[in-house]
Amino acid sequence: MTNQELQKTANEVRKSIITALHAAGAGHPGGSLSSTDIFTYLYFEEMNVDPKNVADPDRDRFVLSKGHCAPGLYSVMAEKGYFPKEELTTLRKLGSRLQGHPSMQYLPGLDMSSGSLGQGISAACGMALSAKLDKKDFRVYTLLGDGELQEGQVWEAAMFAGFRKLDNLVVIVDNNGLQIDGPVDKVCSPYPIDKKFEAFNFHVINIDGHNFDEIKAAFEEAKNTKGMPTAIIAHTVKGKGVSFMENQAGWHGKAPNDDEYKQAMEELERIGAAL
Repeated sequence: MTNQELQKTANEVRKSIITALHAAGAGHPGGSLSSTDIFTYLYFEEMNVDPKNVADPDRDRFVLSKGHCAPGLYSVMAEKGYFPKEELTTLRKLGSRLQGHPSMQYLPGLDMSSGSLGQGISAACGMALSAKLDKKDFRVYTLLGDGELQEGQVWEAAMFAGFRKLDNLVVIVDNNGLQIDGPVDKVCSPYPIDKKFEAFNFHVINIDGHNFDEIKAAFEEAKNTKGMPTAIIAHTVKGKGVSFMENQAGWHGKAPNDDEYKQAMEELERIGAAL
């Protein structure tokens, strides 16, 4: 896909995120929107996945470690064809396959149930190690929030990945600078994030997480890195694409009301029309 096609796709994903959250009346827009460009590149360019063959043993794996950003993952999966986009309006409803956090029990195509922060990266390490032991070529990707880095289990997993030389593992950090209680550097600073991962024997790449040229180059560099896992630190804007949500910690975990939904969708429609 061209950059323009990726941008258009990401904009459609953002519209789906807002639609799903408005229908649910609850959920997490800020981190879902900041991660959208990463989600889009992973599912439409980077990963070897097929919605028609979700159990392919040779597929690449994805673990959403920050599971509260499920609206972003669901929206890109719907855009990719894993399930009808109309189903997004069932988010968080009783009996829906689209629970508030990803659940393998309900939705085919998910590689891991997640939501307890800090744990997803450990599951991804296990998948990457199993690929090595079975001499499989699939790659494993996991997306973490920057606030999630305050969890100690993240660094236990990082130590394991570096020691085991899991060069088939890519850790992506959505570094939007905000968590539910405010700026991450005011709550409990994880900085410098890049130096910490380097200390655990990771190859580290810093990028603009909304620039598809930089996103592409980072994933290509990760593929060419041998003997160590890669951490991509994606510098992003919380609530990206919706003016009144951008860089606002208050939009970490609440849904838009009718007026806010209307404004958000109008803004995203204008962005799409300009592309």
